Amino acid sequence: MATPTSLQASVDAAPAREDLIRAYRAMYMARRLDDREILLKRQNRIFFQISGAGHEAVQAAAGLVLRPGYDWFYLYYRDRALSLMLGVTAEQTLLGSVGAAADPSSGGRQMPSHWSSPELHIVSGSSPTGTQFVQAAGCAQAYRFLDPTSDEVTLVSSGEGATSEGEFWESLNAACLENLPLVYLIQDNGYAISVPVEKQTAGGNIAQLVSGFPNLKRVEVDGTDFMASYYAMAEAVAHARARKGPALVHATVTRPYSHSLSDDERLYKTKAERAAEESRDPVIKFPEWLVSEGVLDRQSLQVMVHEVDQEIQHVTDDVLRAEPPARDSALRFLYSDKIDPTSAEFESEPNFSGDPRTMVDEINKTLREEMRRDPRMVVFGEDVADCSREANLAEVKGKGGVFKTTAGLQIMFGSERCFNTPIAEASIVGRAIGLATRGLKPVPEIQFFDYIWPAMMQLRDELATLRWRSNNGFSAPMVIRVPIGGYLQGGAIYHSQCGEVIFTHMPGIRVVMPSNALDACGLLRTAIRADDPVLFLEHKKLYREPYNRSPHPGPDYTIPFGKAKVVKSGQSLTVITYGALVQKSLQAALQVEQRSPDKTVEVIDLRSLSPYDWEAIRASVEKTSRVIVAHEDCLSWGYGAELAARIANELFEHLDAPVGRVGALDTWVGYNPQLENEILPQVENLVAEMERVVGF
Repeated sequence: MATPTSLQASVDAAPAREDLIRAYRAMYMARRLDDREILLKRQNRIFFQISGAGHEAVQAAAGLVLRPGYDWFYLYYRDRALSLMLGVTAEQTLLGSVGAAADPSSGGRQMPSHWSSPELHIVSGSSPTGTQFVQAAGCAQAYRFLDPTSDEVTLVSSGEGATSEGEFWESLNAACLENLPLVYLIQDNGYAISVPVEKQTAGGNIAQLVSGFPNLKRVEVDGTDFMASYYAMAEAVAHARARKGPALVHATVTRPYSHSLSDDERLYKTKAERAAEESRDPVIKFPEWLVSEGVLDRQSLQVMVHEVDQEIQHVTDDVLRAEPPARDSALRFLYSDKIDPTSAEFESEPNFSGDPRTMVDEINKTLREEMRRDPRMVVFGEDVADCSREANLAEVKGKGGVFKTTAGLQIMFGSERCFNTPIAEASIVGRAIGLATRGLKPVPEIQFFDYIWPAMMQLRDELATLRWRSNNGFSAPMVIRVPIGGYLQGGAIYHSQCGEVIFTHMPGIRVVMPSNALDACGLLRTAIRADDPVLFLEHKKLYREPYNRSPHPGPDYTIPFGKAKVVKSGQSLTVITYGALVQKSLQAALQVEQRSPDKTVEVIDLRSLSPYDWEAIRASVEKTSRVIVAHEDCLSWGYGAELAARIANELFEHLDAPVGRVGALDTWVGYNPQLENEILPQVENLVAEMERVVGF
């Protein structure tokens, strides 16, 4: 069960005199940087400010206990003193405040106080609250693959309000299940903006609320008391370093300033509350203790204060002259600058062997080959392992995914590299981000596309932005495999939807969707060998179709992203499509050509949705002068709308007819087969639209 709260130090050594002085210097500098930013914001010389005032003591204590450049850190926006203790400078802090090109955290792309430093192992932070927890769990798990002898720990920090987010609870479950060396520092200042803790957390105490988690060490401390905070953090970190499991430090702190300069705490805090906070101010309490203990005399204290004030003034003068980001830098580092998956490097010829194989078999074989080739690759998700109870494998065949795409991977590569996870999609993707940040190549699976939505914060706000927001400081290359689509019957609302357009709208993520076994192999291998996040959509209906089988093309067969395939040539009409509608478009084209022998239809399989092959589209439309875009997802606001708009805008002079579109009805997929058939686009719908456009 959870370890009872305690303030007894599990380490003998108290901090040395020079460490105490360094801690106070960081605390005072943090407060003065807050004050300087507030002044600059009021002068309209910076654009946002959020303070860490009141949190300085426990942060400085954490900075003494932990090892920058060795341990790993997921900070949050109030961790100003902690960032200084880890090695971030006042100049670097204020470069972020003015949004300078030289801002080392983001190059002026993020708000201030979103620290990032590959050298210090401070992983780029973001604004959503709580999203960092599951990534930290993945980061904490990474040492097992990279160096099992390491005693590194991962620190994840947040305010108390963020513990209401689901990712906090998912991460705790994962950390306790996996016995991860993860230290939670929860800085409870009593408010989540204006919402008091008793309206935020049941019982008003997060440490008590998590008391049922096994192997979780819990420590409660007055976070405004530096020495108590030091011993609390030392105890928690020692627990994690000894591989006894995760630890949570609940530090009660104050927030003497408003949540941010967009907030006014006087609207919801009484004078008495604010006076009580002032009496606990760590930046006032700690220097008094240092003087009383003889660590510093008042003259030395005044000299230090003067030095810090001078440094901040000098740094301010410099950063206000710093250059802003160049206008032409806006698109830099959306994707990797090391590997270009659209390049000719990924063009290869198949070297076929064996009998034709289904798409599901080719995916499985490609995963096996790539896991054998790259020991950094790990596969995980719901039900992807053969059997979590390994002893049972002597008697059972094993599951290997609900569609068998991962069958045999656990047996072949072990439970460390192919494993089951809890049913927690945000945690699956978030842990993958943490693992990928450390240099592993995670290939997580979301069991059905319809259940990807709990992971949307991780996908859109975290994964897609990581490289760009850190100005190429951090990245998380991975492949997220997702079964998608309908036409299987019986799937209904929650097992048959499409919605790929939502993800093609996210800069930073590449989206591919093969329609046959050969392309599934080549595109999956490219996705794994690429250096970007890839959403790999696998149409469930196509997994075992006989018409789209292929012999295995060899262990190095790849297909470049953004390169479409003309699956049928024609002169009278272009059909641009992908996924399950490729075959339906071919069937429809044959019917149209039988009815009108003087007409021929060209069918293009995009294969890659983001990026897509505009040159192939342009060449075909210039040849045929008529075009239809067809997809399985809803017609309105669909993927085809963007293609149709661009064709109309850039190729208008080549068109002899309006751009046609075919898609599903603007509703959900129904359970009854007759209803599903009516909702999803069928061959007859394609025929009707082809004949309309050809006859225009």
